Amino acid sequence: MAEIHALPIRKNATPVQKHPDPCETCTARSLTICAGLDSEEQARMSALATTVWVQPHQVLFQEGDTADHVYNITCGSVSLSKSMSDGRRQITGFLGPGDFLGLNTRDTYSVSAEALVDTKVCRFSRSAFRKLLSDMPDLEHRLLAVAETELATAQEQILLLGRKTAMERIASFLLLQVNRVTARGLPPNPIALPMTRAEVADYLGLTIETVSRCFTKLRKLDIISLPASDRVLIKQTERLKALSEST
Repeated sequence: MAEIHALPIRKNATPVQKHPDPCETCTARSLTICAGLDSEEQARMSALATTVWVQPHQVLFQEGDTADHVYNITCGSVSLSKSMSDGRRQITGFLGPGDFLGLNTRDTYSVSAEALVDTKVCRFSRSAFRKLLSDMPDLEHRLLAVAETELATAQEQILLLGRKTAMERIASFLLLQVNRVTARGLPPNPIALPMTRAEVADYLGLTIETVSRCFTKLRKLDIISLPASDRVLIKQTERLKALSEST
């Protein structure tokens, strides 16, 4: 059973408006819910957005905080986690450019969101964003697609934690990262892993030592290489797929 690591309490991110219209310089616009908006709709969204820069290990929000804002990630990476009464946590997901977070039916956030690396988000007032959705049905449809993707990812994690061996979990995790970037039209190899081995362990329900052993074995089998601590080059995709489904 994995050692579940304590979630540190850190200062919240500070908003910094870097440009009068952040959409003009956004490198992730085609990946986000903004894709497909006409110029008038884009202007309305831009008027509501505040650009927020978040340093590594800073939190966007904590589980239980009042859900006053929603966020669109345009650069960087964020982990989502649930806390236990004794301070331990279980990581439930990793998000990157193009992902949306914070929109739910509750008045409080159900998870904590923490930056893994230097991260930039567009922050919206929750009430103002809901009004925007009522005026823009196409935007609401795109958010529904985001919710469907999140559900599929949650179901995949349940399978990973409940039915697969350690090696199957690691192989499946790497392929999941490939699928995420491929779906966004980005180069799939090498894949970026901004999370630490401890965070991968928390997500997959393993120990840090087991995660490290699995990566080492995959490297020795020449299935992957590790050009950097935050990069994995997949050299034999079909063998990795076979390992993800082996019994």
